[in-house]
Amino acid sequence: MTKEQRTKTNRGRGASGLKTIWSLLAVCVLLLTMPLQAFAVPVEGDTGQEPAVSIVPSDELRGVWISYLDWEEMPADRAGFQKAVDEILQRCVDLKMNAVFVHVRPDADAMYPSKYYPWSRFITGTQGQDPGYDPLSYFVRAAHGRGLQFHAWINPYRVTGYHNTWDQVCEESPAKVWLQDEDPANDRWVLKQNGAYYFNPAVPQVREMIIGGVRELVQKYTVDGIHFDDYFYPEVDDDDPNRWFDKPEYEASGSRLSLADWRRENINLLIRGVYSAVKEERPEVQFGISPEGYVDHLRSDTRLFTDVDTWMSEDGYIDYIMPQIYWGFEHKLADGTTAAPYAFENNLKTWLDLKKKGNARLYLGLAMYKTGSDTKDNNEIPEWLRYDDIMKRQVEAGRRTGQISGYCFYSYSSFQEEACQKEVENLMKTFR
Repeated sequence: MTKEQRTKTNRGRGASGLKTIWSLLAVCVLLLTMPLQAFAVPVEGDTGQEPAVSIVPSDELRGVWISYLDWEEMPADRAGFQKAVDEILQRCVDLKMNAVFVHVRPDADAMYPSKYYPWSRFITGTQGQDPGYDPLSYFVRAAHGRGLQFHAWINPYRVTGYHNTWDQVCEESPAKVWLQDEDPANDRWVLKQNGAYYFNPAVPQVREMIIGGVRELVQKYTVDGIHFDDYFYPEVDDDDPNRWFDKPEYEASGSRLSLADWRRENINLLIRGVYSAVKEERPEVQFGISPEGYVDHLRSDTRLFTDVDTWMSEDGYIDYIMPQIYWGFEHKLADGTTAAPYAFENNLKTWLDLKKKGNARLYLGLAMYKTGSDTKDNNEIPEWLRYDDIMKRQVEAGRRTGQISGYCFYSYSSFQEEACQKEVENLMKTFR
């Protein structure tokens, strides 16, 4: 935590000029030894009783995820939507955020007019229904007008999800077109797995469509970033024909890679392609990924197939990584006594070690949604109920390393929940 600095009154009225010179030299030395400090601009109501100095880096990212669930709560008409967006973004400013990560493609759909994807049902309630205006255009302009970066958040492969069923997917969706056009050549471009539909990562045409959709976004909108989260491969079972997903494509490929490494390379091909497309269109736009927070899960041979080790060690994949470290400081294993390897500080160290392997910036995704809740952590009383400053301490822990470039909180709606307000209040003490 930043320690308060207190000034001492100068009782030596009439001190010698030499003393004054030494004092000035001391101040200069102090300033030169604080490279990360950003000097606060006085604001109306500032009494001047506290020093206008903070150890918060001036370029620290402070973001919040605004999900499709938040879109679903907004009015569909233009005036109502714009009013809701203005309120959300003003709240983000009041929370001292400087970036928003906004869902623009949650389920192979779009919050904007797209030549690749149908309109999202999270705007009007019906997938494919044109709202009569461009919601994303207004969202981006309104964010920039308030000094907020706008990062376009995409789920690349997911077609159906928790709030979007196959019956709700419109006929114009590429997923339904491919499955219903009586062309057997594209029948496996979309696969059903564990009750949900996904684009097949092994198919080059799928990859081209996703990359094209990203290029479209960067060309049409002045977004500051393209952002993927943790939805890549679903969980697979290579011994079960009903759950082996794209194993037939692997067998037909003749690849010498193992099946797991072949799947990782399918994802890598997409990530490299997206990165290249973004940089070709607008080099200043950032591309990053927010994967699950526990690295051992990311290295699994049965799910996700996210090659985070390559992304973090080689150029040409990502500008930043933002792991979702959604565990507290005291998370235990099932025995109730052993600290979990994914408890916050253990996990943070793992990611710091990964960061050393390459040039990608490291941001932390933090779980505001768990605060004030009884989320189980194998303690007798969950840590989330016993403390109201976990977010604050996690930000401070990140700052102490000198290696974390910023923080993002899931989710916007959690900042409005009554149970989270003490945490929000304490977190604000770290943002100036």
